[in-house]
Amino acid sequence: MNCAKKQPLILGIESSCDETAAAVIRGRELLSDEIASSAATQAKYGGVVPELASRAHAEAVDEVVARALQNAGVQKERLDAVAVTYGAGLLGALLVGLSFAKGFACGLGIPLIGVDHIRGHLAAAYLEDASLEPPFLTLLASGGHTAILYTERADAFRVLGGTLDDAAGEAFDKVARVLGLPYPGGPHVEALAREGRPVVPMPKMLKGQGGYDFSYSGLKTAVINYVHTKEQRGEAWSRADVAASFQSAALDILVQKTIEGARETGASTVTAGGGVAANGYLRSRLSDACAQAGLRLVLPVKKHCTDNAAMIASEGLIRYRLGDFAPMSLNARASIPLVRSSAVRKEEL
Repeated sequence: MNCAKKQPLILGIESSCDETAAAVIRGRELLSDEIASSAATQAKYGGVVPELASRAHAEAVDEVVARALQNAGVQKERLDAVAVTYGAGLLGALLVGLSFAKGFACGLGIPLIGVDHIRGHLAAAYLEDASLEPPFLTLLASGGHTAILYTERADAFRVLGGTLDDAAGEAFDKVARVLGLPYPGGPHVEALAREGRPVVPMPKMLKGQGGYDFSYSGLKTAVINYVHTKEQRGEAWSRADVAASFQSAALDILVQKTIEGARETGASTVTAGGGVAANGYLRSRLSDACAQAGLRLVLPVKKHCTDNAAMIASEGLIRYRLGDFAPMSLNARASIPLVRSSAVRKEEL
């Protein structure tokens, strides 16, 4: 049953990895957007340490939520619902945000909304353009998932295809380590790639004839083998050229398949989400390709491509209007697979 209130005040909470985030929206209007990150601490260890991330969330969540409410100019008693990421992500980190959200919602006597992190990335585009409505095609490129999705309705998407192994963000992190770059790898690979040229041969990523499935594992292995071979032979090689070649191979195929997906589905609008969608090279290539194809591109600001609570609140709004509320028994889930069907069944969430 749909909720009657058209412009509800929703608090969003995100804690799936190393960002503790909270945001408040009124309808599609973003009132506040706060993030406390433990990325600097995680970088010392070359990646996210789950225990450290969970502790950081526990220490920050109360303050971040309070700051979000204060900056939104909203008293907690005026909230209509609390939306929170319950998966996918680091289990301990998710439990911190979910537990806080349960207590907050219960104390105020308002609905709790469980949000799939991937759906949050899809919903980020709604905050960029308040007039956006399905159907549209989305390029999802993050550390955990990489896929091309067709949103038929606000509560239903279809997976056209995606990576069969490593996600794009994961591949960027692994290549960064090979190139001696710090964590998180994506921004550092992008910066280094600006100094180089895509002249190093890279394998084709597309799997099968046509379609939308591809592999990042082979691309990552190609980079590792190239670097190790050069080092073992004592031959000179350019880190910048390797970065540029990898980035081009990793991202050009995503742009190509996104445009093909829009043509196949008849979608006139394209969106993007996930941390890799903050990559400047990808944003530029996607923008040019959509303009050439006559497609409307709704591209969230970089802050809303990486993990944030605004996108969780945005998906929460969709769930709120559908009356899709979660019980207090809702548990965190480390993994929520993408579903290749015309709709995502509620039991799969």
